[in-house]
Amino acid sequence: MTAPAFEYRGFELSSTGALTCHYRLGAWTFVEQVEFGPGDWTTPAAREAARLAYLLAGASYYKVAAPPVIQFDQPLRPAELALLHDLYTRGLAEFAYRNGLDLSATRLEASVAERDPVEARPPAGRPLILFGAGKDSIVTVEALKARRPDAALFVVSPPQAPFAAIEAVVPLTGLPVVRASRRLDPQLLEPPERTGFLQGHVPVTGVLTALGVLAAVGHGHDAVVLSNERSASDPNLVVDGVAVNHQYSKSAEFEVALAAAVESALGPALAVFSFLRPYSELWVAERFSHLTAYHQAFRSCNRAFALDPARRLERWCGECDKCCFVDLILAPFLARTELEAIFDGREPLARLELLGRFETFVGLSSDPKPFECVGEVGESRAALALAARRPDRAGTPVLERLASRLPPLPAAVLEDLFSPHRPHYVPDEFAPEDLLV
Repeated sequence: MTAPAFEYRGFELSSTGALTCHYRLGAWTFVEQVEFGPGDWTTPAAREAARLAYLLAGASYYKVAAPPVIQFDQPLRPAELALLHDLYTRGLAEFAYRNGLDLSATRLEASVAERDPVEARPPAGRPLILFGAGKDSIVTVEALKARRPDAALFVVSPPQAPFAAIEAVVPLTGLPVVRASRRLDPQLLEPPERTGFLQGHVPVTGVLTALGVLAAVGHGHDAVVLSNERSASDPNLVVDGVAVNHQYSKSAEFEVALAAAVESALGPALAVFSFLRPYSELWVAERFSHLTAYHQAFRSCNRAFALDPARRLERWCGECDKCCFVDLILAPFLARTELEAIFDGREPLARLELLGRFETFVGLSSDPKPFECVGEVGESRAALALAARRPDRAGTPVLERLASRLPPLPAAVLEDLFSPHRPHYVPDEFAPEDLLV
């Protein structure tokens, strides 16, 4: 399908916490609805936060045809324009790459001027943690909750059924939950052969974070805390000088742009940051290995998060890129028998037919890093080398095949992977001691 422009057509936020967003693309109109439930939604700050969520949620509908022009019905602050430009160009770079599109000349049409923020004034010490029930967000929860007893989880679910993979883990945290039910326009879920819509990845973490900002305003939280570690900034590949990063809306660059836009709209009292930004996947995995109460409950396999409940898998599939990477990054720290139990007897490292996936992770393949939320090559090589040293890993097929093909792991590299990096954007009041030295 073709259209001259993608149009923002307005939003409403009801006193009951219902956000409704309207968009148009040629003859097609789209309506997205998000239900937040009880909260304080009548303040000017809540409306301003709803406006930000409306602006970011448009990416899901723009991409059905990706026209060269985007028209905004809302005046934008400069920081908001910069954020949206990143969202539509760098955030959709994977989508553009897979569809053979060039989005670099996409034109954003809006009136732009500095305006005073609509100040949000939440009480201090009440972080809202964006929670997906994977190892990363679990590590964040356990690091924060002892020092911030008024912390809460933020969980977004589709209206037809919550994600069992999240709901199984939520009670283990012991934290209250702020919920949102996000209903995409049903037209997006129709078969593309019927609609002609382009298909591909959207920067959904950016949208969920914006919904978290609205939830934080409505429920009186002073921070929206993410769990994106530092390798999320690493691109999958570079094409004609353009970095293509599946995780762009989890990257440090996007975090900075989003935090600046939130501050310009709502003032400095509401922080948006990733608690894990200074750390590697290997550091996170080591911390998670000690959180044994979660080991049999957590699930990061993407097949658990299909929008259609009938297509969800209620266990680890044991063969996708996400399953393979989680197995690899935990293998240095968890016993072989425990990982076999986690994967229900289908541990990826034990399956030689999956060798090619692991070759890609450690840079022994001509293929780029998978378009998935996985770590960078150096982290994967270190995990493989450490796992291969474990006595209980003798005879593991994939490890045996790959360890001999990789160079030795220098001690300096390992030290770097277990050390925090700067710059990071964790406020001092939330930072652990190793970030304050």
